Amino acid sequence: MDKEMLGIIYALICLVLTAFNDFIFKMFARKERSKGLFCTIIGIFWMAALSWTLRNCGNIDWKSTIFWGCVSGVMSAGGNLLLIEGMSRQSAGLCSLIYRLNLVPTVIGAGIFLGEIPSMTQYIGIVLALFAIILFQWGNSAGNSDSSKWAVQAIVMVGIAAFMRAAMNLSYKYGFLHGANKDVVPFINSLFWIFGGLLYALIRERKIVKFDRKLVGYGVMSGLLVAGIVFFMAASLFYGKASVVAPLAQMSFIGTFVLGVLFLKEKFSKKHLGALLCGIAAVILLSLKI
Repeated sequence: MDKEMLGIIYALICLVLTAFNDFIFKMFARKERSKGLFCTIIGIFWMAALSWTLRNCGNIDWKSTIFWGCVSGVMSAGGNLLLIEGMSRQSAGLCSLIYRLNLVPTVIGAGIFLGEIPSMTQYIGIVLALFAIILFQWGNSAGNSDSSKWAVQAIVMVGIAAFMRAAMNLSYKYGFLHGANKDVVPFINSLFWIFGGLLYALIRERKIVKFDRKLVGYGVMSGLLVAGIVFFMAASLFYGKASVVAPLAQMSFIGTFVLGVLFLKEKFSKKHLGALLCGIAAVILLSLKI
């Protein structure tokens, strides 16, 4: 088996793990539980799974690594907390779609900060991404004004989360270009999930901060999945072409939507199908430079 095919296989594994992780986020968010403690448990298992990456980190640029690890850590933890908040108010499919289309601000940010000017196909991808979100929300629209307001708030939260994920992507690339260590930065990110989750729980969720079996169970499952996502995404990028494996991994929202329809009986209509097709096309076009 050649390296490119191995990269594609790793990207597909990453896609499946990410789809299940987003679905766990939705399952967790269905009831009022401490999202901060959930984030902390994920971070603990993520940190444990990545601790082996520190074995050969003696001779690295610690200043750059710590700085960009902290910047990306704030974006990673904050963005995922907003994603979980959004999923407590809106469908798993829509939230996952909006969040995974963080490639839109990533492409724009890369043009502004990294000098990577978007191609015509990427501009078309941006338009299709926005159209996909509109179609998906149109398919989910309800007549009740209160529920519609609740849904709009969720979309805003997940939209901000997508921008934070884009900022994390850009800080990764910029940091690695300026000496940050690619193994230690994700480990530092896990610390922000641990302590950021605790801070969120103490400041915002004091009334619901309590451990129970389901909270710990969801946190352990998600923590292990996140560790797998990080590992297989890195492996796919190591063996395969980024322009091929990155779009594959971003298509995880399809799996999340299917899981939501099958197990949570979420809506499915022609508008949803059109949104999914637009989303797939957007992710592919955003990855191209022709």
